[in-house]
Amino acid sequence: MFDRHLPLGYHPERPERLVAARAGLARAEVATVSVEAREASDDQLAAVHEPAYLERLARLAGERAFLDPDTFVGPDSVAAARRAAGGACALVDGILAGEIDRGFALVRPPGHHARPGAAMGFCLLNNVAVAAAHARARGVRRVAIVDWDVHHGNGTEEMFASDPSVLYASLHQWPFYPGTGAASEIGRGEGRGYTVNVPLTSGAGPGDYGAAFDRIVLPVLEAFAPDLLLVSAGFDAHSDDPLATMCLTADAYGGFTRALTSVCSRTVVVLEGGYDLRAIEASVEVVARALSGAPGEGVVAAPARGHEAEIERARRHAGATWRV
Repeated sequence: MFDRHLPLGYHPERPERLVAARAGLARAEVATVSVEAREASDDQLAAVHEPAYLERLARLAGERAFLDPDTFVGPDSVAAARRAAGGACALVDGILAGEIDRGFALVRPPGHHARPGAAMGFCLLNNVAVAAAHARARGVRRVAIVDWDVHHGNGTEEMFASDPSVLYASLHQWPFYPGTGAASEIGRGEGRGYTVNVPLTSGAGPGDYGAAFDRIVLPVLEAFAPDLLLVSAGFDAHSDDPLATMCLTADAYGGFTRALTSVCSRTVVVLEGGYDLRAIEASVEVVARALSGAPGEGVVAAPARGHEAEIERARRHAGATWRV
């Protein structure tokens, strides 16, 4: 079903991305258990999306349209989006049932830009947000979401900005699409402090991201002590990605994964962006190995001079709530 979310002509968010991701999983040569994806229910979607928007999507089933300049639907796109969100929920259920410890949702379309009432940035439904709300509905007390996609997950942040039971932490290129994710955005109301943004300027590499993990993301996660961790795993901060200008390597994503699973063993990684096929394949391979517990490098905290001030600025904002 995910392969049937088809653009009319070329589009960066194309089925070949998932082919590359599956090839990376196969190359990882790790033991896996398949969890069948299912369509998310109306109730699961309505926990984070507005009814009027869901009704609009339902009317678009079987149609072709653009919902914004970047975001398309084809005849099977709505069903694929519902299956992507439901697939993330299915992995959560597998963890809660004790059937699996960790999961990797190779799904499309991606989700983290999808807002409560609108599609955006290639995203129709917010897969990670639906899964987080589903986990909360099933009794999980504290859910953390870490988003390392090169673009800020504005939709996810919006959905949980006032909710202290869901921590959202994002590392992303700045300034960049979608224009949100400043370090000063820390949530609102009861959720103030439970949004942590680490915006980094063009050219940030493994040492810069590693320092952000070491100084901000990991200490905040340890203090929050999540019962479940969801990862919005875009691979578009890779140095080969055509839509961004960051300098990560596939191995760096493996280090991030090992660091995160050391804080919370119950982890679901959900595919977001990433538009260079070889980079996707290599990155998924390394992340899958890290999820399996295979040894490898951790994060390397060695920020370049140009990014040191950015990391410290984000640390100061996070430090208003957390001891970092």
